[in-house]
Amino acid sequence: MRKQNTAELIIASSENDSNMLYATRFFAPDPFIFLKIPPKKFAVMNDLELDRAKSRIKTCEVVSFSELAAKYGRGGTQPFSSADAAAVLLKKYRVNTVEVPVNFPIQYADALRKKGFRITPRPNPFFKQRAIKKRGEIAEITQTLRATEEALSRAISVIKNSDILGGRLYHEGSLLTADIIKRTIHVALIEQDCLPDHTIVAPGVQGSEPHNEGSGPLFADSPIVIDVFPRSMTSHYYADITRTVVRGKASPKLRKMYAAVQGAQEIAFRMIRAGVDGKKVHAAVTKYFEKQGFKTGIRKGRLQGFTHSTGHGLGLDVHESTRISPRSEILKAGNVVTVEPGLYYPDIGGVRLEDLVVVTQNGCRNLTKLGKCLEL
Repeated sequence: MRKQNTAELIIASSENDSNMLYATRFFAPDPFIFLKIPPKKFAVMNDLELDRAKSRIKTCEVVSFSELAAKYGRGGTQPFSSADAAAVLLKKYRVNTVEVPVNFPIQYADALRKKGFRITPRPNPFFKQRAIKKRGEIAEITQTLRATEEALSRAISVIKNSDILGGRLYHEGSLLTADIIKRTIHVALIEQDCLPDHTIVAPGVQGSEPHNEGSGPLFADSPIVIDVFPRSMTSHYYADITRTVVRGKASPKLRKMYAAVQGAQEIAFRMIRAGVDGKKVHAAVTKYFEKQGFKTGIRKGRLQGFTHSTGHGLGLDVHESTRISPRSEILKAGNVVTVEPGLYYPDIGGVRLEDLVVVTQNGCRNLTKLGKCLEL
């Protein structure tokens, strides 16, 4: 008898599941099956996607779901499910242990267990190699980043060229709002085949909440946090960049915050290299902020200061391994990570700067080209 292997199984839409997209490099809105029974890989497709999958998927044997259903189903007396199709191939290759992602649908897990298979969730990342980006992946991320920088540059230009009237910003005679800036960014991204999602343009005190998407009018002499993280509609890789700007004159406290965030980012840049624990990078950034007089903690019922991680991995997901955070994770050459220290205080707003870097053996390479300037 053939020695039993452990199979890898995903049943998901690659539009919504990055593990499936990584495994097959095939973008589809409906769920299908990826099954790896070493050394073989299978993609089981419905009739709608079968021909397209055969022409696009190069790493898997493409199998017809309807042919499996016709051969192994029960003549239509009971529905032939994705679990049934996976079971056919697992039995053919005498595999009874299956590793699945942590978000694997329970209906399929239960069905396979009833058929005698052992189902084991594998912790994220399901494909550990995703954290190490290949040269082509870095090129795809960089291309998305260039489109993002162009969109952000347009937005900053609108803010820079706005008029100040009564403490508010006006553009071409109309009140300038966070929504107008978002629209400017989104149009520029779509023109470059990138899909925006939850873009942040947070004026004033709204910026003191790191994920507040922002709304309402923009004010002079007040910080505006702009965070843009679109996905390419062609490669499906993300980019991520943040800038904080002021139209007019920043207060002394705001300038000090901005200088501290820039300094913290430079500390991270100098420390990041293969073999370094991201926890140490994050600790150094936190310590630097404290030395600059910016403490983190609860004040008047609100958490303020440096309230999030220094960075996160990025690729087919906007947040993925490896992270630069209080949790210990060793950086490796090929990791693509954000470096985004920030400070947040309800009485003034927020300051965040974010660049994308590639970890190398001897340091890191900053992929981001867009400059940084507080006052416009």
